[in-house]
Amino acid sequence: MSNRFKPKFNIKKGDLVIVISGESRPKKDDNGKIVYKPRKVLEVLPEKERVLVEGANIITRHTKPSAQNTKGGLVKKEAPIHISNVMLWDAKKGEPTKVKRSREGGKLVRISKKSGEVIK
Repeated sequence: MSNRFKPKFNIKKGDLVIVISGESRPKKDDNGKIVYKPRKVLEVLPEKERVLVEGANIITRHTKPSAQNTKGGLVKKEAPIHISNVMLWDAKKGEPTKVKRSREGGKLVRISKKSGEVIK
C-alpha cells in the first residue's frame, strides 16, 4: 500500500458490524429469513486493510508452555479479516448499511444510508 494516498475507512474501533462473507456470515433460519449477528470491532489495521472482529474468523494456535502459560496447548483467537468483508450495523433499522460522509459544523461525520442517522 502506498503512503501517498492513505485510504479512509468508514469502520472504526468499537463499531458494530456484520460479517458479510466467510464462515461467520449471516445464516438463514428455517423460514428463509436471514439472521444477523452484530459483532464489535476490536481493532482496525489500516496499513493491511483489515479489521479484527469479535467472535469472527476464529483460528487455533498451538502454544508451548511458558512462564505466563505453564500448560501450553491449543489457544483459540480471532484473526483479522479484510475490511471489505464487513458492513456497518444500523441499530435503528436493524440491518447492515452503507456509509456516506458529510460535513456538519466543520466536522466530517458518518451517516447511515438506510436510516439517515449520524453514526457516533
